[in-house]
Amino acid sequence: MSWQAVDALKQQISLLDYLQTQDWRPVRRISRGRVMGLCPLHLDHMPSFLVDPDKNLFYCYGCGRGGDVIRFVELYHDVRFSEAMALLRRLSGLGSLLKDVSSFYQVQLHRHPEAVQYLQQRGIHQPQVIDELEIGYAPGRCLCHWLMTLGYSLLDLQQAGLVTAAGHDAYSHRVVFPLEANLYGRSIGDAVAHRFLPGGKGGLYGWERVKRCQEIILVEGLFDLAVLWQAGFRNVTCALGCYLNARQFRQLCDGAPRTVYLTFDSDANGTGQQAAQRLSRHLLEQGVTALPVELPGGHDPNSFFVHGGDNNQFQRLLQRAVR
Repeated sequence: MSWQAVDALKQQISLLDYLQTQDWRPVRRISRGRVMGLCPLHLDHMPSFLVDPDKNLFYCYGCGRGGDVIRFVELYHDVRFSEAMALLRRLSGLGSLLKDVSSFYQVQLHRHPEAVQYLQQRGIHQPQVIDELEIGYAPGRCLCHWLMTLGYSLLDLQQAGLVTAAGHDAYSHRVVFPLEANLYGRSIGDAVAHRFLPGGKGGLYGWERVKRCQEIILVEGLFDLAVLWQAGFRNVTCALGCYLNARQFRQLCDGAPRTVYLTFDSDANGTGQQAAQRLSRHLLEQGVTALPVELPGGHDPNSFFVHGGDNNQFQRLLQRAVR
């Protein structure tokens, strides 16, 4: 990667515009066009985050961190430099790429019975939920050709992580969920189970839908979220794992009064429940009511419903949650 490409990307993307896409808002304006606001990199209560739109730079007087838009993305999404570059590329000139990819995969889902069968095995069968979550299927060996007919170059697709250096589709035999500036792919075969594009997993899934709810159910996976939607629980968000990144933690600690039900997997090795207990303590330290939910042994929310659980039984599990 050349420094010319780095400089070109920094000139192309406005730091202030990027911040505003992440729901950051300036609190006041100061001299020479600069603005101040709460720092999105740590839990801030007094405006300490300075943005200079002319220089495309930021600095926080609270945590002492600063830099350009690439540095901000590294810190905000907790990713490496190369991953920050990949994320910014997708958000800039390739803004429509992921939308085209998601649309293509959605069409493929209904052309491949093995993908529909896999969803049914995971308890996902309501067409409305499948459409709302924009679930698709990556069969492999067809995305690259299709996107190039739309005008994308092979280099574009390789830089985005959609095509390998050898020219093959990076996602193959995977059920796909579009994320904020990323794609999650779940293998239905023998390949590595989970796949993302380069860059961070982003914030909590569908946060804009649920952030004003007084009660929020936090789950690990998107299949957990999907079955809960089907059961009528729409106040659900997903961390894509049992460990939250810094941005996801800040979202839960945004000052809004809420109760968070930590509905993590009841793994045989205790990983999910241990993570829930740790997260509960950290959230309580920030004034957030966080209640670990104990699922029957060996179950996650997805398998709970697949094996006959219903919304009334799940509601009782929530009611039994204690600090």
